[in-house]
Amino acid sequence: MKTIKVLGSGCSKCEKTAEIITRLAAEAGVEVVVMKETDPAAIMGYGVMSTPAVVIDEQLVHSGSIPHRAEVEAWFASA
Repeated sequence: MKTIKVLGSGCSKCEKTAEIITRLAAEAGVEVVVMKETDPAAIMGYGVMSTPAVVIDEQLVHSGSIPHRAEVEAWFASA
């Protein structure tokens, strides 16, 4: 099971990012736990300067925009 954190203020782009990840994980049959991290100190702890950002199993994999479908699918391909 992958632990995925969506980092951001809770804006619409952050919400959309979490929705996309949850949906595509279900389509791929990958078990995930998606959490939203809104604490600025925690977000800065990952070195993120632009949100939304995505952390998978404590590894920053994306920041600054809503990830594209192909990118999210690639994250699950190695699951």
